[in-house]
Amino acid sequence: MKIEFLEAAQAELDEAFNWYEAQQLNLGFEFLTEFDNAIRRIVAYPKSYALLGSDIRRCLIKRFPYGVWYGIDAETIVIVAVAHLHRKPNYWTKRLA
Repeated sequence: MKIEFLEAAQAELDEAFNWYEAQQLNLGFEFLTEFDNAIRRIVAYPKSYALLGSDIRRCLIKRFPYGVWYGIDAETIVIVAVAHLHRKPNYWTKRLA
């Protein structure tokens, strides 16, 4: 399956990486590794994660308080948000319009 990011989701991923890397050397890369593992799980089992309405699903990132919100459009997985689980719940719903 093809993976596409909304521009805002890519910015969130970059921001999270930069924040973790500023906290501790290589922690940002550990975050990216866990994010990559989450994407691999999504590609392998795209419909197995929690459906949150509007055909959006969420896969949790292990070791970090983040989730990947995504939709499935034919043969493409669209990453809608890479969001911290304890901040601004549902802010990303505006991106669905």
